[in-house]
Amino acid sequence: MNYIIIFLISMIPLAELRVAIPTGIAMGVSVLPAYAICILGNLLPMPFVYLFSHRLLEWGKNKKVIGKFFRFCIEKGKSAGRKLQDTAGRGLFIALVLFIGIPIPGTGAWTGILAASILRMDFKKSIMACLCGIMLAGVIMAISSIGVLNLLDIN
Repeated sequence: MNYIIIFLISMIPLAELRVAIPTGIAMGVSVLPAYAICILGNLLPMPFVYLFSHRLLEWGKNKKVIGKFFRFCIEKGKSAGRKLQDTAGRGLFIALVLFIGIPIPGTGAWTGILAASILRMDFKKSIMACLCGIMLAGVIMAISSIGVLNLLDIN
């Protein structure tokens, strides 16, 4: 049951594996299974986000109830895309990996793949960059979670 919980948490925007890995470790799931399950859970929605999010957001941006949120998501994606392009130049793949992989607020797979979709980056390169970024974030979160839990003497 714990595997399913962390798998589902890792699919949630903003939470992703940045919340799922520490949760799994705190629940007693071993580090490597938690890492693997959370990578899969975080990566699973990304092809769909890349292929459909931009169209869905454009469709809904002028709707009465959802428009404000959809416009926020479009602006977040465009802003992230501009930052990536300005910073990276020709190294957009590496910039996307680092954007997704370094776990700071406002970054992650959902925002990164949305930016890639808005920038019209190649689908395969975007998914590969997303996978690499998710793996990097997973390593960072696993190492930091183990350290914090050891300090707190949990587990």
